[in-house]
Formats: sequence, C-alpha cells, structure tokens
Amino acid sequence: MMKRLLGILLMMGGGVISSQAQKISSAKVPAPVKAAFEKAHAKTSVKWEMEKSNYEAGFTLNGKETSEVYTAAGSLLETETAIRTNELPAAVLARLKGKKIAEAAKITRADGTVCYEAEVKGKDFLFDMEGNAVKH
Repeated sequence: MMKRLLGILLMMGGGVISSQAQKISSAKVPAPVKAAFEKAHAKTSVKWEMEKSNYEAGFTLNGKETSEVYTAAGSLLETETAIRTNELPAAVLARLKGKKIAEAAKITRADGTVCYEAEVKGKDFLFDMEGNAVKH
C-alpha cells in the first residue's frame, strides 16, 4: 500500500519528465550557442541535440557524461552530470527505496539551484536535496 501511494504521489508531484531530444548537426547550432560552449569548454568533442526550443550539448567532462542546455541566444540554462545512483542524496534514495534506479544525474540550473534526476522504469523523476519532487 505504501509503495503504491508513493508511486501515485510521485506521478502527481510533477516530477515526471519525458525527454524528446532530437540529434542535430553542428551546422544547425546557432553561432552564439557554439561560441558560449567553446568559451567554457575549448577543444571539447560535443554532440548536439534540440531540447524543445533549446540546444543541448552532450560531452564528457572529467570522465563523467555531461550535458548543458543553452537558449538560442547562447545563455546556459542548466548543466546535467551523470552520477552513480549511490551518489544521490540520502533523502532521494529513501524516497525511491525498493525501486530500481537505472540512471542518476545531478542538475545544476543557471541560478545555482541543484536537483537530482533518477530514471525508474524508463521515466525520469526530479528531486531536490530533501527528496521532494520538483518540476523541470
């Protein structure tokens, strides 16, 4: 009963994210976006995707799978870094107790706020440090 209630609360909490990114060639990325990325990560191999109306740069940083999302004007919106599931905050792990977490990530938004993403059964859930569901 408790697991079922938790699942319902997670779904209602707005923490479910569906990613529909499309791969695009570097030639289709606006100059301000490429310039902002290259300024931050000179000589870094990058793969570009569209995420809604924004541009997502996928690359490896310090051995970790990383992505950054930019507006068409080149403003950084957020950075997502892959982490091991055991690196999720204890409150997030407690919230997902008994669930198999396929992937985990730490997301740092441009304003400095941090949230954590956990993929469970093909769906991404976002949480704050205290384990509360967060909207993307």
